[in-house]
Amino acid sequence: MKVSVSMYSLHSVIQKENWNVIDFCRFAETLNLDGVELLDFYWKNKEEELQEVIGFLGESSLKVSCYDVSNDFVKETLEERKSEIQKVKDAIDTAKQLNTNCVRVFCGDLKPNMDYSISKEWIISSLKECAKYAEAQGAILAIENHGLLAGKSEQMKEILNEVGSPNVKSTFDTGNFLLVEDNPLAAYHNLKNEIAHVHFKDFRVRTSEDTNVGFKGLGEKYWIGVIPGDGEVELSEIISNLKGDGVDAWLSLEYEGFDDAKIAVRDSVKRIRKLLASQEV
Repeated sequence: MKVSVSMYSLHSVIQKENWNVIDFCRFAETLNLDGVELLDFYWKNKEEELQEVIGFLGESSLKVSCYDVSNDFVKETLEERKSEIQKVKDAIDTAKQLNTNCVRVFCGDLKPNMDYSISKEWIISSLKECAKYAEAQGAILAIENHGLLAGKSEQMKEILNEVGSPNVKSTFDTGNFLLVEDNPLAAYHNLKNEIAHVHFKDFRVRTSEDTNVGFKGLGEKYWIGVIPGDGEVELSEIISNLKGDGVDAWLSLEYEGFDDAKIAVRDSVKRIRKLLASQEV
């Protein structure tokens, strides 16, 4: 299986050292990786940087596993939703320039005083409109399980079924399921036929010794991002199932811990390679 790293894994470094996309790509090239996952909100001057990144990747062994757009279809006005739809269409065009057909998308999240069923209708109709363009361009829209409207595997499956497009699939985020009290391995079995991209992530429960708050789940627990294999996600079993089921998807590291990100990402890539090697037959 091919391994990439999401630029989001270096978010703290990007902020501290004012990295741009090419800085991230240069760092990624020092790791034992097959590719990189890029995000729309990290461009400083997209018109200039995009060409530089395309040129860099043309001379590198790295490929782009996925291009991520940070859209939100839970908007009250049609005009706002049309703007979000256009954002996704623009991301498809950018992904093609980066030589990837995978675009990570969000559904959006439930806002205060918004009705769940109406919000879901907005998501479905918007995704259907985006799917038409994706089908025409040969792109895959991979919805990340994220938030309250599309966090659980059952919610994801319902949305995918209602959109009903072969070009709308899942970005299977192994860690995010814990935040909504959905077992990641059970979620895998629920979504295994829909997976186009994998966010390889792990969390552990926050303890009294932790100085960082972490991420609040649906219940009372707070979660801390860790190197893959140090948390509660059954990652080895998920890899085994991915291989056994013949799921052709990139494993893309998304580290969300509080340790030095450069060191943690490097150690995480080594850990992923070790986990993959342990599943070789």
